[in-house]
Amino acid sequence: MAVLKAFKGLRPPEDIAKDLASRPYDVLNSEEARKEAKGNDYSLLHIIKPEIDLPPDIDVHAQAVYEKAAENFKAFRDKGWLVQDEDDYLYIYAQTMNGKTQYGLVGCAGVEDYMNEIIRKHELTRPDKEEDRMKHVRINNANMEPVFFSYPAVKEIDDIIAAFVSDNTPVYDFVADDDIGHHFWVIKDKAIISEITGLFVKVPFTYVADGHHRTAAAALVGNEKKKANPNHTGDEEYNFFLAVHFPDDQLSIIDYNRAVKDLYGLSKKEFLAKLETVFELEEKGSDIYKPSKLHEFSMYLDGLWYRLTAKEGTYDDNDPIAVLDVTILSQHVLDNILGIKDLRRDKRIDFVGGIRGLGELEKRVDSGEMKVAFALYPVSMKQLIDIADSGNIMPPKTTWFEPKLRSGLVVHLLD
Repeated sequence: MAVLKAFKGLRPPEDIAKDLASRPYDVLNSEEARKEAKGNDYSLLHIIKPEIDLPPDIDVHAQAVYEKAAENFKAFRDKGWLVQDEDDYLYIYAQTMNGKTQYGLVGCAGVEDYMNEIIRKHELTRPDKEEDRMKHVRINNANMEPVFFSYPAVKEIDDIIAAFVSDNTPVYDFVADDDIGHHFWVIKDKAIISEITGLFVKVPFTYVADGHHRTAAAALVGNEKKKANPNHTGDEEYNFFLAVHFPDDQLSIIDYNRAVKDLYGLSKKEFLAKLETVFELEEKGSDIYKPSKLHEFSMYLDGLWYRLTAKEGTYDDNDPIAVLDVTILSQHVLDNILGIKDLRRDKRIDFVGGIRGLGELEKRVDSGEMKVAFALYPVSMKQLIDIADSGNIMPPKTTWFEPKLRSGLVVHLLD
């Protein structure tokens, strides 16, 4: 059964919360982070993307970068920009996008739950990215950013959250520059905390929705600390890590698209001919065309959009992996036609979150940076859970959850 633990959160004063809260470290590059944090000393990007305070040519994995993170974290605490709560609390973090609000429970997940696969994942992680986040957790002795989890909805928990939100004013309530609303409540009542954590014990599994590398890093550092402590009891704070848990019926996944640098030596005519062995191909013109159902794709090439409909025999609706559109595209196009064998390491492919819109695909191709781009119909939460429950792994960069969590509204210390 899944663990949800209250903790003494480290939080910003209300008057600087909006300025301090930032987008996650992995959704913007160093240049974008520099621009976003410019003129804003409060931004958590100074801690989670600390290279922005160092020379632009520095290696982002240099030891000096991690040391700068620790230096900035200490400064934030010394200046009173992050202040620890007096007792162990749970928190509610709600987000509003396009008129829809989703409500997450903020508490600590268990390291042992990750090791024992009570926390289930649907993506592979890269060791280099794990180690990067592990170094960040180690040097700060803290989970600076929450991971994004989902769990099978529990009506009793939904009812408690709804009642609490109705009866209490959020401590933070702001709309970020991207027009996403962020609302945050602190649950201090021990009876409510006990009731929620008691109900959560009935949750059989939780699921990593977003943040596989942060989840792995947090759990692995906790496990390191366990092995290094001869007096380990299991109650130490390092046995837990920061997560926001959303009911599965409140979440939606948006598309995660692909752009490729070249046609692997093929002419346009040869490439289209090969595609026609796998898809029903229809030219749609210069206006953006978006897939509208499973097994339908759109492609942008040389200023034109195409609809690609997968032919029977290219997928298996009874297999949780083989049914996925990312599997069809990866196997039949990226691998068989374009020679991209390793989606995690091949430099000829890039992945573009659907939040950027299909215009971003046009931009990348029209600029000459990429030769062709593919848009996919998004997977469902049910598909994600079915895959995680079956022990299978989705191809890389399959899911894109939006809105993203803001980092910095609460931090978890490991001691």
